[in-house]
Amino acid sequence: MPPVLTPHSRNIALAVAAALFAQFLDGVIIVTALPQMARDFGVGTLEMSIGVTIYMLAVTICIPAAAWLADRFGARRVFLTSVAAFTVASVLCALAQDLPQFVVARALQGIGGAVLFPVGRIIVLRSAQKSEIVSAIGLTIWPALFAPVLGPALGGFLTEYASWHWNFWINIPLGIINFLLIWRIVPRDGELKQRPFDMVGFLLTATALACLVYGFESLVQGTLPLTSASVLAVVALAAGVLTFLWLRRAAHPLIDLSTFRIPTFAATDAKAGVIIRIGVNAAPFLLPLMFQVAFGLDAFSAGGLVVVYFLGNLVIKAVTTPTLRRFGFRSVLVVNGCLAGLATAACGLLTPDTFYPLLVAILFLAGATRSMQFTALATLAFADVDAERRSSATTISSMSQQLSMVFGVAIAAGCLNLFQLWRGGPVLALADFQASFFLVGAVVVLGSLTFLRLRPEAGAEVSGHRRFA
Repeated sequence: MPPVLTPHSRNIALAVAAALFAQFLDGVIIVTALPQMARDFGVGTLEMSIGVTIYMLAVTICIPAAAWLADRFGARRVFLTSVAAFTVASVLCALAQDLPQFVVARALQGIGGAVLFPVGRIIVLRSAQKSEIVSAIGLTIWPALFAPVLGPALGGFLTEYASWHWNFWINIPLGIINFLLIWRIVPRDGELKQRPFDMVGFLLTATALACLVYGFESLVQGTLPLTSASVLAVVALAAGVLTFLWLRRAAHPLIDLSTFRIPTFAATDAKAGVIIRIGVNAAPFLLPLMFQVAFGLDAFSAGGLVVVYFLGNLVIKAVTTPTLRRFGFRSVLVVNGCLAGLATAACGLLTPDTFYPLLVAILFLAGATRSMQFTALATLAFADVDAERRSSATTISSMSQQLSMVFGVAIAAGCLNLFQLWRGGPVLALADFQASFFLVGAVVVLGSLTFLRLRPEAGAEVSGHRRFA
């Protein structure tokens, strides 16, 4: 039986995960604080959404440079610099006196934190043996799973009982602790790669991603006219095609596209895995809204139910590695993925009168299957990636996951708007949430079934599974 995780690799993974949690948390924590911030800045609440959008765009634009930065300057050095920059930018956010100052500070915060996830993944993969990847990646997945669930509740608590500034002040002690942990635990970088920076590839990739994300979100949310959103979509498509052509012929491409020739990586970060992540990422957005808007619960009660979903994510971690070892990636991705889709759809069956233990059980199952599916996807992605392409793989994977998160929330919001419009109601109703959950659940099931195409032994060297079908 392969080793689970050595103490050294575990400590590195936990230190990286702690830093990633602060970054993921900051992406969602301010949502509940926007009304109070709008009053303090003397602007409308909708205008404050630029603070969320600019952060998201800054992260999206800067992620493609992660692999080059890690190779050129060293992953540990880049990670420490990012933690420091993110913490300083958080101070600037808390000190902002008006909306323009806040927008600039949020952009700097996004730039500072953009490479934390891909570079942190590089650090973890370099420290772990292949047989340890499941456990190591599993530890770095929890920030992405828990932050969207805990962020709005924590942000609401801080805003209600302190002030919105504490959504950013909280990053100071977290940043200092994370910096010291990384400095103490992560070993110094070895030999650095002296390759030129692909500026053309970076600009093309950044343009394609920024236009795609902003255009799609604006189209779904209705924050831009249809014509403007369509123009952004066309620009994104054109820039995407040019990016592909450039990266294929560049002498030193920013991203190594040959990584997509690895079947397991392509399946998890370019095909079915993207579809599944989009569907599963919609649930943390839909649940608290449904509990407050359709069930009539207050924020505290709704947050309590979301905590059950969070507990499902947490508890399943203990059995994820043994399950993968016993059944292998293909079986887990298909069976657990279908369960995740059905559990998500089952959330659409909930009503204010649902038997409480049944409601808790459904939420727990949805959270647990979501967590196992994310861990399996993230781990299988690197099962067959060699050391030479690992940096590019982490960058591509981070881009894929960032897009999945944005699209998951945008599609969930779009579904609600579409079903409300179809129903002809003046406000959102329970039926709109139910239809959205059914649709999202079906997407997850269909995406999971495509993993039947995987070889039975796919990722066996990483999972330790030896009983091939």
